[in-house]
Amino acid sequence: MSRPLAERMRPTSLGEVLGQDRWLAEDAPLTRQLAEGRLHSLVLWGPPGCGKTTLARLLAAETGLAFVQLSAVLDGVKRLREVITDAEQPRLGHSGTLLFVDEIHRWNKAQQDALLPHVERGTVVLVGATTENPSFELNAALRSRLQIIRLDPLERAHVRQLIEEALHHPSGLADRITVDPEVLDRIAAAAAGDARRGLGMLEVAAAPLADGEVLTVERASHALARGDIRHDRAGDDHYDVLSALIKSMRGSDPDAAVYWLARLLKGGEDPVAIARRLVIFASEDVGNADPRSLQVAMDAADAARFVGMPEIRIVLAQAVIWLAASPKSNASYAAINAAFADVDRLGALPVPFHLRNGVTQDMKNEGFGVDYLYPHDHPHRVVSQQYLPDALEGQSYYTPAPHGAEKLIGERLTWWARKLAKHDD
Repeated sequence: MSRPLAERMRPTSLGEVLGQDRWLAEDAPLTRQLAEGRLHSLVLWGPPGCGKTTLARLLAAETGLAFVQLSAVLDGVKRLREVITDAEQPRLGHSGTLLFVDEIHRWNKAQQDALLPHVERGTVVLVGATTENPSFELNAALRSRLQIIRLDPLERAHVRQLIEEALHHPSGLADRITVDPEVLDRIAAAAAGDARRGLGMLEVAAAPLADGEVLTVERASHALARGDIRHDRAGDDHYDVLSALIKSMRGSDPDAAVYWLARLLKGGEDPVAIARRLVIFASEDVGNADPRSLQVAMDAADAARFVGMPEIRIVLAQAVIWLAASPKSNASYAAINAAFADVDRLGALPVPFHLRNGVTQDMKNEGFGVDYLYPHDHPHRVVSQQYLPDALEGQSYYTPAPHGAEKLIGERLTWWARKLAKHDD
């Protein structure tokens, strides 16, 4: 009973594992492997508290493998060699060794490569655990030999079920106290899909109570007052939530955009880094449909360097709402990408001679600047002449969107084209 509540409440069989039916339901992939008496090396990828370590232990028990755990933070290649040496010796009562490497993404390439021959030979069944995307954090050679199992955060109902079971379980609180149902709901919500966090909050809240007392919302307030949320500023949380912010603004949903902004700020993201993304968005997704958006984003970026939290949240919210509610155009983004593609495809095409500056007489004698038509000398300040290299004459990169300020730009370009065509005729 001296162990933490979360440790005491670990499931003891696969049937007790909640929230991972995609892998553990009757006809799910892992269930089929176990039914066939085999287990491939794999990596368990998921957020904290979703059951990675528990699942690894249960897989070892289910397949009769000896469970050996390493921490990528504490253990290196030397300890790995010791484990492999032991794994090569027959073990009484076990059919082999399941090597569980917690936080496997923290091992560098050389350390990960040290696993390869032992996984290939089947010396161990490797089960890695990571909160980070294996596509980015594991090297390709190791990743190609592992089945990737992405685990989901627990649903709120699952966390509530676990903490309710802990109240009555002999290894849990064993009916020592009574808990107001609202407390269970609040803990389940605050846990954010993390079973370990939910059980820890219950344990902290229940600790001061005597047997038979009731845990009310007021008494649990110190445990529920934790302001931190699950967010890794350098990992998947950062990219996932930032992606949701960008896509919500692109989808013109200011309410969703403000929510994801709040998630980033509450998670400790740097306001300047967020503002930098808003500046990019202003050109990439709003563009000339509302040219003011770039200035709004730049003003927010300047403010983020000048004003800190909590006040900067208001400035960023203003900018996010403006960008989300603005008309959208990615025409500038598409234009520069198309131009980049032609530069890559055709290389550095020569500048037409009439567009070059004839600074000296010798340069003019070579044709530099000869026959250049000065637009200000012509009606409407436009003139028909070639501005692209010969190999790209007639190429079009920019197609204005038919709405917002870009609609006017499109009408202006069309009007100019008609005037120039009439003049040519």
